[in-house]
Parts: sequence; structure tokens; C-alpha cells
Amino acid sequence: MFRQRNTFGRWKAFAIRAAIGFLQNRARRLSTAAVLVSVAALALAGDPAAGADPHTLEIVSKSGVHVFSVELAVTDEERARGLMFRRELPDGKGMLFDFGRDQDVAMWMQNTLIPLDMLFITAGGRIVRIAENTEPMSTRIIPSGGPVRAVLEVIGGTAKKYGIAAGDRVAHPWFR
Repeated sequence: MFRQRNTFGRWKAFAIRAAIGFLQNRARRLSTAAVLVSVAALALAGDPAAGADPHTLEIVSKSGVHVFSVELAVTDEERARGLMFRRELPDGKGMLFDFGRDQDVAMWMQNTLIPLDMLFITAGGRIVRIAENTEPMSTRIIPSGGPVRAVLEVIGGTAKKYGIAAGDRVAHPWFR
């Protein structure tokens, strides 16, 4: 029986061993105080996937004011990654994608493991469309349905749970 050789696996193992050796040599050269400071800084930095800069956003609906803590996605890289690979998104948390100005946008759920509600928001702070409980891992295109400046992604079912609907207002510094 023919077996294909996995040279990538060997190179990966080599690279890992080389990196460990480099770090061990580097650690020997650093003073104990410097190592402790580095470890403390890494511990305080937290999980980069969890977002380093949470912001508050409020949605005013018929049922009241709903406050969310959101991560901001402003660069092409941040918008492309979005909430991919997350295994959970707590209630009251989300990600706000900024496109800078009102324009037609499209989203998808590739590599997104959890269902999301997508709220499409104009520069004036009005929700124009909500895509509810989007299908995880889908490559189906989800259009904005008109020009929007931003998209808020929250855990699936949030819009229904809080009675959030198209036409509701969003309060955040990005919206006038």
C-alpha cells in the first residue's frame, strides 16, 4: 500500500523545536525581573480573540433601551475575520463592523461556528434590516438591503428576545 509522506508535519515539528530552543536561550539571557514583567504583561493582555477594546452601544426599541458591549471591526483584516472561530458569544456582547460611510454591504458566515443576528445600521443610526439566526458555516451571501455604515453582530435570537426591529435607533459615537 502506498503512503504519501507528510513533509509538512516534519517541517512543522522542526519549526516548533527550533522556536522552543530559541526561547529557552533567550530566557536564559533575560533577567528574572524582565521575564516576570513579560509574563505579567501577557496575562493582563488577555485573549486577543476576545477583543481588546470593548465599547458600549445602545439600541432604543419599543421594548426599551438595550445596552451591548461591542468589539470594533474597523480594518479590512478585522472585518474579514469578524466573529469567525468563536465557540460562544455571551448575551449582551457583539461586534460592530464599520464601513466608514453608507454603502451596500454583504456578509457571510464562513468559519463562524455560532448563529448570529446581523443588524444593518445607517450612518444616521437607524436599523434598516435584521438577518436573524444566520446559519453557521454558510457561504450564503447576506445583503444589507440598502446602504448602511455598520453591521452589528450579536448572538442569534437577540433581536427577537429584546423586540429589536428595523427602524429602531442605535446610539454610538459612529452614528449622528
